[in-house]
Amino acid sequence: MRDSSRITSMGSLVLAMFMVGSSVVAGRLMVEELPVFLGSALRFALASALLVPALLLVEGGLPRLGRRTWAMLTAQSFLGSFAFTVFLLKGLALTSPASAGIITSATPAFMGLAAWLFFGERPRGRSLAGIVLAVTGVLAINLDSVAGGSELASRPVLGNLLVLAAVGCETLFLLVRKALPEDRRRLSPLAVSTLLSLLGLAFFLPAGLWEAWHHGWPVAGLEAWLAVVWYAVVITVGAYFFWFWGVMRVDGSMAGVATAALPLSSVGLSALVLGERPTAGMLVGCALVLTGILAVSGLRLPKRFAAGHPNSLPTEARAEGCKSEKC
Repeated sequence: MRDSSRITSMGSLVLAMFMVGSSVVAGRLMVEELPVFLGSALRFALASALLVPALLLVEGGLPRLGRRTWAMLTAQSFLGSFAFTVFLLKGLALTSPASAGIITSATPAFMGLAAWLFFGERPRGRSLAGIVLAVTGVLAINLDSVAGGSELASRPVLGNLLVLAAVGCETLFLLVRKALPEDRRRLSPLAVSTLLSLLGLAFFLPAGLWEAWHHGWPVAGLEAWLAVVWYAVVITVGAYFFWFWGVMRVDGSMAGVATAALPLSSVGLSALVLGERPTAGMLVGCALVLTGILAVSGLRLPKRFAAGHPNSLPTEARAEGCKSEKC
């Protein structure tokens, strides 16, 4: 690959990760004024309104899928689109956005840990060191929360635990993918993203309508509504396109390194947009997680947990890994 093409591809991946890093800021602004289920239903409705026409235009629709595939996709959507979002947003209401972003960015290392626990694929060398560093970084953030932590965190320990639960749902989401039948594998990343967005809307809509009926339509400020639009357009759709455009053109280790931009984005944007001052413990945790990501990316993980898989993207985009032989 020519240097200019490599730089452009890496720039696309890094931009996608910076977009994803902004999700904790957008999520915090959203949950401060909007109910979790209603806000998420609006997000998935807007994202679906963009993805469905794109799918029809690019691919002409969906291929036929068997019942088992639909069942597995529904399970994936419940874990990734629904449970992940609920735990993350509930956690963001209690902990600092920067801490939440750092914890969720450690997902590649937790995937390596899951491969060890569930499949006996013992990590070695830098991969093992990366897992240890990432877990230590998360522990450092929690210890910092106990000691006082950020001024934006009302109940930081509980909030961090909820964010960890979101990471657990994300891990289960990727484990379910391994059991999907062959007709599921014929689906393109765009098709999977569209389906999971529609299924996410189906999961959130009933509770969202109940919140609107029971509590009345929320009177929220412009920031909260812009956060919903940002979540749908930039994070759910935009980051997806930038990630998959770049990940098809670089190898897995380079894609894994690009995910290191996520915690930097979370901490930086939390400071710029929300005025959150990073604590010493938060910076130590970020450094440990960042080093862990780079260490894990230095070695090729098992194929189903390859670093090229966009683990840290919004779940709709994580649904399908890189299609090229390079990842």
